Amino acid sequence: MYFSDIFEIDNEVLSEYGAFNISLINDLPLFIDPFLLFNSESETYKSLHSEIIKYLVFLRDNVTGRNISNGMLDAWFRFPEVKQAWLGFSLVGNSGRGLGRDFAVALSSSLRDIFSQFGNEQITQGTHLEKLCLIKEGVGKDCISDFVANLIKGYLAEYTQKFAADNIDARHCRKCSIDKAVFNYTTKAWEARQYVLPFFSATMYC
Repeated sequence: MYFSDIFEIDNEVLSEYGAFNISLINDLPLFIDPFLLFNSESETYKSLHSEIIKYLVFLRDNVTGRNISNGMLDAWFRFPEVKQAWLGFSLVGNSGRGLGRDFAVALSSSLRDIFSQFGNEQITQGTHLEKLCLIKEGVGKDCISDFVANLIKGYLAEYTQKFAADNIDARHCRKCSIDKAVFNYTTKAWEARQYVLPFFSATMYC
């Protein structure tokens, strides 16, 4: 049961757009590699990497020299898995662990201590998100991929919305409110956005 089957489109149309023909039953054993975003020839992907680093620098600047409340930890550091991307390593379905409290505490602590110069390195050619795999045992490519997917979720929704508008019958789409789609650096808060996306049962954007 693939995306193309449910939404009645040719797989070649997806390929030409540069999208996977994902399964709507199980996760694909794939992940988003932030280093490939950084090293891409695409200015769009490079910009996404820069936005990810900008958010991490914001986190670093706001944890240095202060105690972080539970509310701030939840708002800034905790993210669920973006299930509708159908990327990950679940044996059945698409419900992964996401980035829970352990990850949030480890990241905030690391940015305050061992990665206090994150974003200001003088030795390397640039700042890389991959350093975060050092923050806690067990934080590997799947967790990093979940983190990246959350930080570029607005882009992923826009990317899918454009494809849907051009290729999918409107009866298969629905206006969806996506939490934490855009971060507002003025209010220091994540904001929801609405997108018209392919909709199948409880699965919204894919």
